[in-house]
Amino acid sequence: MTTNEMRALVKAKPEVGLWMEHRPVPEIGPDDVLIRIHKTGICGTDIHIWNWDDWAQRTVPVPLVTGHEFAGEIVDMGRNVEDLKIGQRVSGEGHLIGKHSRQSRAGKFHLDPETRGIGVNEQGAFAEYLRLPAFNVVPLPDAIDDEIGAILDPLGNAVHTALSFDLVGEDLLITGAGPIGIMAGAVARHVGARHVVITDLNPDRLALARKVVKDVVVVDPKETDLAAIVSDLGMKQGFDVGLEMSGSQAALDQMVEALVMGGRIALLGIPPGKSPVDWSRIVFKAITIKGVYGREIFETWYKMIAMLENGLDVRPVITHRFKAADFRDGFETMRGGSSGKVVLDWR
Repeated sequence: MTTNEMRALVKAKPEVGLWMEHRPVPEIGPDDVLIRIHKTGICGTDIHIWNWDDWAQRTVPVPLVTGHEFAGEIVDMGRNVEDLKIGQRVSGEGHLIGKHSRQSRAGKFHLDPETRGIGVNEQGAFAEYLRLPAFNVVPLPDAIDDEIGAILDPLGNAVHTALSFDLVGEDLLITGAGPIGIMAGAVARHVGARHVVITDLNPDRLALARKVVKDVVVVDPKETDLAAIVSDLGMKQGFDVGLEMSGSQAALDQMVEALVMGGRIALLGIPPGKSPVDWSRIVFKAITIKGVYGREIFETWYKMIAMLENGLDVRPVITHRFKAADFRDGFETMRGGSSGKVVLDWR
């Protein structure tokens, strides 16, 4: 079936970088599958692990095979696995849940406090083979190729955040034109938002947003006042919904000011450390804030696959493709801050 060694991208030392090593092919248990990885996406989390920042040092055990965005095919299955088959093309949910918490027992799997992440806490997908519980496997329809399959994890973040509030006929402000913010804009447009405005300080990211999101308005807040955009678009009071994707306190402050009374904010961006918040503005504007983590397991997967089958196109968000052996080039491209999604090919 396979040789017992594989190439894997490993956080082998507690310092900056990742290293391509030979590792044993994972052994699977009765409820697992073994996936031959075809393509993987590089995530912002992977950049934190590469940079070995404070979060990574606190979180990631060394050594660890990293990576959690993937598509591939099943090459082996445990004896208890019934609803999958050898040769099936799949992606998968990278959050490994427990079964004991109130949330998990209620079916709110994405809220389980015991969650562990592949490529962060457990051995990950930057490798030729990945062991994954069959529960976490998401089969890919023919309409979704391996390249799109490899970015379903971040697309799921975008879908979860964008669909946190009703967007039909609403005016939407997105702060942060990273790949997830841009994909959230495409999702919002697909489900019927009226105006979609994306802000960022990076002109390359704003240019990418224009390519991916139909009829988007892009704004550099250092050059253009959001109040002028509200007026230009004919909005009476401001934006109905905000999606904060940047982790910037200044962006959140601008969003609060640009929202209508009773506006709603979904927060996916992670600010560094503690941030001063003018809570009185949030209280007096009666704003609802929802923190978003990961994907709703598995509702987000069903919805994003349905939208992709029904015409949602996020492929232009993939700006660079590399062979796995050229992973350093891929990581340097991501670290440069001007790319969209970067995909590595493991075949």
